[in-house]
Amino acid sequence: MTDDFDLSAPELTRDDLLVLEDPYFHDGTVAIVTGAASGIGRATAVGLAANGLTVVGADIDEDGLNETKAIADDLGASGPIHAVESDLTDDEDVAAVAETAAAEGDLRFVANIAGMQHIASIPEFPMEKYDLLTDIMLRSPFKMAQETMPYIRGTDDGHGAIANMSSVHGHYATKDKPAYITAKHGITGLTRAIAAEGDGTLRGFSVSVGYVLTPLMVNQIQDTAVERDISEQAVVEDVMLGQARTKEMMTPAEVANLFTFGFSSHAAHLNGADLLFDGGYTHTYE
Repeated sequence: MTDDFDLSAPELTRDDLLVLEDPYFHDGTVAIVTGAASGIGRATAVGLAANGLTVVGADIDEDGLNETKAIADDLGASGPIHAVESDLTDDEDVAAVAETAAAEGDLRFVANIAGMQHIASIPEFPMEKYDLLTDIMLRSPFKMAQETMPYIRGTDDGHGAIANMSSVHGHYATKDKPAYITAKHGITGLTRAIAAEGDGTLRGFSVSVGYVLTPLMVNQIQDTAVERDISEQAVVEDVMLGQARTKEMMTPAEVANLFTFGFSSHAAHLNGADLLFDGGYTHTYE
């Protein structure tokens, strides 16, 4: 890794996005994307809109949602993005997102992406942070599935998918991220439960990646440097990418493309399983 490694999140371009021909990819099909105001959620919302879908973007950050809509417009996305300011820890807000989406067309796809991070050891982890993190990253996806599964089943053929953002930390544990690791391991169970109840037409899958260059990750680099008393560059080189074989972080668009593929008819057999794109981090060891 070079000394001039850029830790800023990359600008999204049209060429970054996977665009597929698919019978369900048109503006009569609706996809919910949580966490759509920034990072992976923003890239996924824009990517699905670029594939012609009607997207309902949910986030607590109204300004960020409006920026996501502006980016999609600038990139010439053919599908609209409807912004719904929502608190995903509020069950009524989650239900309202699902209701809004169903009113826009055939609700078939859900991408539960919203997340947060807090760096601390188990003995020092504030319980209010634990509750907030697991509410956003585990309870909210469960509630979203509860609200959206009837709508997906109510389409003419019951075809659709609920996708959950997991992580390499859904496959193994490192220190100082206990709530995040707990939530990501839990999301594996939820994904499989959705698949078990989906009768083959309503699929559940998860997406696990390594370190992605998002605003959340930039903050995590800073927090980890303080927690471990090392430089930010050492965090990137030794902590984050030290075990990976691909020595660069993924971009939000690369992750968004996994959701696009997973929702498409090309992924008809992706059900109850995880798309693991981690540069060799999980299954190799030095």
